Amino acid sequence: MAAAAAAGPFSLREVLDAFRRCVTEQREVLLEPYLSGWRGLIRFLQSLGAVFSFISKDVVTKVALLEAHRQQHPSGAFVFPPFGVVFFPPLTHLTQLPFSLSFLQSLGAVFSFISKDAVAKVALLEAHRQQHRFVSLQSLVQHELAAGPAALRARPDSGCRTVLRLHRALRWLQLFLEGLRSGEPRTSVLCTDAYNASLAEHHPWVVRKAATVAFCALPSRDAFLEIMNVGSAEEAVAMLGEAIPYIGDVYGITQELFAEHKLLDLP
Repeated sequence: MAAAAAAGPFSLREVLDAFRRCVTEQREVLLEPYLSGWRGLIRFLQSLGAVFSFISKDVVTKVALLEAHRQQHPSGAFVFPPFGVVFFPPLTHLTQLPFSLSFLQSLGAVFSFISKDAVAKVALLEAHRQQHRFVSLQSLVQHELAAGPAALRARPDSGCRTVLRLHRALRWLQLFLEGLRSGEPRTSVLCTDAYNASLAEHHPWVVRKAATVAFCALPSRDAFLEIMNVGSAEEAVAMLGEAIPYIGDVYGITQELFAEHKLLDLP
């Protein structure tokens, strides 16, 4: 159900509206708008994967076309007006193309991995919320701690553990969105710095290296601002300025709550 809710284009306005409703006057984090905001952020992650998916699909087409030409003209050359005789690259170069294609597909897989993990965590947290009728994050933590810290740590599917994983990813997205708003044009630098300051320490070496390579191929800042679907680049930057403090507030309250109960290192 959460996956279905994540369908459709990303809209920063939806994320802003959701996180704006998250925090009560008593500084509690409401789970329903929190999950709604995350569904919007998942669409953002999926749009990143789509960038590399588009590139790799285009390469698939080009490789198939080039291979067809190569087989049709075994001499290694064919006439292509107006350029005359065109020579194909050596066969050894063509055999390396599938590796390059796999590399491009792996870049999309990095973001796909992160977004699919978020989809799973959102679905699990939604199930906890509905099963126990939790209204706030604080009520969820209080309920699960009632069984004792040891029992909580022994549960791989606990609501607290699920929130912690989303919490770490939220920090990465918050930092990246702040970078986009700052005006720094190098999105690869923004995303890498945000990742290193948040998620990197929680990922294995292979994922960290793959993510770093993927970030180098990110589209321009203008392309990201267009993905926000809120109008011009200036309007997107202005809305980021509205949304980021709400996201930061939710992150800060969650960080404080989990630190208070020594939950920041749940396995």
